[in-house]
Order: sequence, then C-alpha cells, then structure tokens
Amino acid sequence: MTYYLEKALEIKDEIIKNRREIHQNPELGFNLEKTIALVVDRLESYGYEPKIVGKAGVTATVGSGSPVILLRGDMDALPMDETTGLEFASCNGATHSCGHDGHTSMLLGAARILKQNEANLKGTVKFMFQPAEEILGGALDMIENGILENPKVDAAVALHLYAGDTESRMGDIYLSRGQAMSSADAFNIKVKGKNSHGSRPEEGIDAIIVACNIVIGLQTILAREISMFDSCVVLAGKIYGGDTVNTTSGHATVEVSARANNEESRDFIIKRIKEISEGIAQTYRAEVEIEHTMGAPSMFNDVDLVDDIVEFSKDIIGEEKINVVPMKSGTEDFAYVGLKVPAVMINIGAGTIEDGYIHGMHNAGMQFNEDVLPLGSSLYADVATKYLEKYSK
Repeated sequence: MTYYLEKALEIKDEIIKNRREIHQNPELGFNLEKTIALVVDRLESYGYEPKIVGKAGVTATVGSGSPVILLRGDMDALPMDETTGLEFASCNGATHSCGHDGHTSMLLGAARILKQNEANLKGTVKFMFQPAEEILGGALDMIENGILENPKVDAAVALHLYAGDTESRMGDIYLSRGQAMSSADAFNIKVKGKNSHGSRPEEGIDAIIVACNIVIGLQTILAREISMFDSCVVLAGKIYGGDTVNTTSGHATVEVSARANNEESRDFIIKRIKEISEGIAQTYRAEVEIEHTMGAPSMFNDVDLVDDIVEFSKDIIGEEKINVVPMKSGTEDFAYVGLKVPAVMINIGAGTIEDGYIHGMHNAGMQFNEDVLPLGSSLYADVATKYLEKYSK
C-alpha cells in the first residue's frame, strides 16, 4: 500500500462525509454558495489559505517553487430531480448525477494528505475547484481570471468518476492518448420573417419555411464538406415558431448542437453554420440572428503526460487496472486548460452495471461505489508528487 493510499484510507469517513454533504446540497452553474463555503472551510482547516478565482472558483497551493502541477475538481450539479432514494439524496430540484460531489471530495482529500507531506514535495501543487462545468463555462472563467498563473502551471490533471457502464470497473482508470473527448457547441438560430394572413401569403415572409431550409442546409456540412474519416455531428434538436394556424409565421427558431473531434473541424463547422443560415435567410428575404449559446473545445490528452501517469499509477492501482482506451464522444470544459498547458483527463471506475450501478452519468438515479473516493484522493496526490519529483530541477 502506498503512502498516500494509506493516508487517504485513514480519512475515508471524512471524504465520504464531505461527498454526502455536497450531494445533499447541490447547486448549479456559478451559484455555488454552500459548496464554496464547504470547500473553503475544509481547506482552511487543513492549513491552507484558499482564494476565490473568477465568479465562483476556489484555489489553493501546497509546496513551493517549480514545477507546478494543477489538480482540478468540478463542483456544480445538474437541474433534475434525484431518483436514487439515498438517505442523503437532494430534494431541491438539482442533483449531482455526474459525480461532481465525488470529484470535489476526492480533491479535498488529496489536499489534506498532500498538506501532511508538504515538506517532501519537489515543487507546487495547485488546486482548481471549478464551477459551471455542466454549462461549459467554469474552466474558461477561471483561466481568464488567472488560475494558470501565479504560480504558472506546467501541467494539469483531472479525475472523473465513471459508473453505470459494463466497463466501469471499480478502481480501474481509463485514459486516452491524444484525442480524448469531442468538442460541443450549441446555437440558437432565430429567423425573423413577416406575418401575413394565410389567404395572402405573398405579403409575408414565412419564417418557418426559412427555418426548415436552414435545417436541411446544415446537413450538407457533414454530407458534402467534412471527410468521411472525420467523425462530427450537426444536429437540429429543436425547431419552433408561428402564432396561429392561418397565418404565415413572422418568427421561428432552430436550436442546433455540433460536435467535432478536433479544433480544425470545430472551427469549420461553426463558420459554416453561420454562413449557411445567413445565406438561406437572405435567399428568402428574411433576417437571422445566430447566438452561440454554449461551447467547449475537444479534449486533447498530452501524450507524454499520459505516459507519465500510466507509469506513476502502477504502484497505487496496479498495471492490470490501467486502461488506455479510444476517445469518448462526451465533452469536458477542462479542454480549455488543455489548450494552454499539457493536460490529461482520467476516468476512474466506480461501479459497473453488473455490480448494481445501473444508471450512468446524467441519469437522475446515478449512484457510485463510495470506496472509490479515497482511491481517487490518493491517485491525485500520488500522480502530483511523482510528477514534481520527475520534473524538478
């Protein structure tokens, strides 16, 4: 048993208690008053001087000098009614069905055991308690407010719980070399036409006709403009408009999402969504307003850092439990960190369907095996410590 795993198991009850308190009081987006208060309170009790970064982020550091490795855990929940039936279930219309309660408690556990070993650290560990991952805005807000500076970060690692799948074996880790997750973007395309009575359609500009043609036009991006070897998605998931059955519509809206596996394709798709929508609207003498409502880049795991983590993790979890896997189609705004510094997203198994964890992430009934929490804390701490040892000058 490694030093950090032994120390994490000693505080297992505390890590689980933190997780359950966060779980019972889920908060959304940047509105994380209770969660931030808990994080700050725990960090201060461990001997840290935490600081607020941006709208609702929290940071602290342990150790000193270079190199600097950042450890990230997200804090926000999802807007849905929990159905787990747990005794500590939430009841406020939000729930931690993506495991962020676990991420925060694992990172707090890591902060405590790293503080106990501060004298032996060969550099600095910086903690990033992040808001608003679910709306893909928190990482960028913290970056814009200096999370990667003072001290300047050299590398970054994030853990994400993985449960409710056939492959999400308890205590295994899963990571991709290179491309790890897709980008995601969302758009509201608002068409402004002109109302007219159904008996005089020539006097109007039918916004619904324009919107329908935009939906059809957007499909040509994938069919004719993207290589068959480049996996992307452009999806018109919602369309609505009109006022009454006997008039042409003066307004219509198409809500579109897009995913890509690399930034070149992502940029191209964003550009073409705007060009096609504007071109079709002009053809029909309508106006169009395109709102890019949400977005995050594709996650690229730094290959050298992946190789380091694979080597670092052998002692703590065993080589047989390390899985290097193909990329996943989900999205993480930790990708913004990866655009700035070498970064790796690690999924850590927390229970399979066969184990009884039948609901996956973003399901209101999602549960995971809490035994994973001290393991995650020790993995955070062990990877960070070994990184500092390897790259200290």
